[in-house]
Amino acid sequence: MADARALKAVWRSARGLPEFRRLLELRAVSQFGDGLFQAGLAGAILFNPDRAADPWAIAGSFAVLFLPYSVLGPFAGALLDRWDRRLVMIGANLARLVLVLGVAALLAARAGDLPILLGALVVNGFTRFVSSGLSAALPHVVPREQVVAMNSVAAATGAVAAFLGANFMLLPRWVFGADDTGASAIILIAALPVALALVLSVRFGRHVLGPDDSVRAIHGSVAYAVATGWVHGARTVLSVPTVAATLSGLGAHRVVFGINTLLVLVMVRHSDTAAVAGLGTAVLFVAATGTGSFLATVATPSLISRWGRYRTANGALLAAAAIQLAAVGLQLPVMVICGSLVGAAGQVVKLCADTAMQIDVDDALRGHVFTVQDSLFWMAFIGAIAAAAAVIPPDGDMPALAAAGVAVYLVGLALHAALGRKATRN
Repeated sequence: MADARALKAVWRSARGLPEFRRLLELRAVSQFGDGLFQAGLAGAILFNPDRAADPWAIAGSFAVLFLPYSVLGPFAGALLDRWDRRLVMIGANLARLVLVLGVAALLAARAGDLPILLGALVVNGFTRFVSSGLSAALPHVVPREQVVAMNSVAAATGAVAAFLGANFMLLPRWVFGADDTGASAIILIAALPVALALVLSVRFGRHVLGPDDSVRAIHGSVAYAVATGWVHGARTVLSVPTVAATLSGLGAHRVVFGINTLLVLVMVRHSDTAAVAGLGTAVLFVAATGTGSFLATVATPSLISRWGRYRTANGALLAAAAIQLAAVGLQLPVMVICGSLVGAAGQVVKLCADTAMQIDVDDALRGHVFTVQDSLFWMAFIGAIAAAAAVIPPDGDMPALAAAGVAVYLVGLALHAALGRKATRN
């Protein structure tokens, strides 16, 4: 009852913050469109009767989609701390809309995997630019003492929206089919929420979303700010122990999530020859992970209030290691359940990291740091998938890979405990 009352109080507070509500609406629409686009693309590439995907093809698809922007993101992130973030949101959403329509046209023309993936790569880059901008802007639209609670509200809203978007994809897939023509129709539908996100971006006033011009701001030309984006972002991460600690734990979680994702995808493709059934099992795994993440998002403010960020993240990483141990048997039902619980633990660490960056990092460098986090988030995931693809058998039956995830979580826990202890002593 107490938790329910606390949750209602948080939502009442959110309704009393008009600019935060606008930010929340933009995040929800944007992530619904992203969930629909990503699920539609997965169906088009991985579960399409017109195409085939072995473990290396799956790893290659993820690498093409996420790795280039992960390397370039912190350079572009400098623009979030340089230009009015409202204008950045408008420009990025406009570019997303044009490119989503382009990907739909490529699918309709039955283009090869590479041009479709390259088009989707640029879409993802702009989507993640929007996501980093929304996270960096949040402290501008809520009081400092409410950042933890409102960040959880924003994360929960985004997670639910992405989940609904991904699962909504199954309806047009059923209506239009699983081939390239059906995939093109799904991607075309995904353009609608992206267009709405563009409209919602325009509603903010000038400079309402930041950035602030402080003594920490990076001055000089735009070219200089972009060229040094990685340097300033990484230097800021290393100089703030709370950020360095939580990003260490988050990196470990993403490595394990990458391993588990490849295991499930390969096992599903091996055991389910029907594309729709295989996709349904994969969506179930993603849905379970998303459900765990959502529940963790609701619970995290209370956990942080009671135990503090340091002990909360330590506990989440320790729990994740124990849960991962249960997945070593590689039974799909067990892995789905473990996916939900590991997703919950990882989301707790993620929210601790977001809060550290929103509270402990100067606004003039916050965009830099959020794009470094985004890069770590995806580079760890892709690197884990690539490493696993090098050793996984065609049927995915390799318990040692799941066991390796336990060791990765323990390393992440050790790094978080060591780095975070410095912050607790200050």
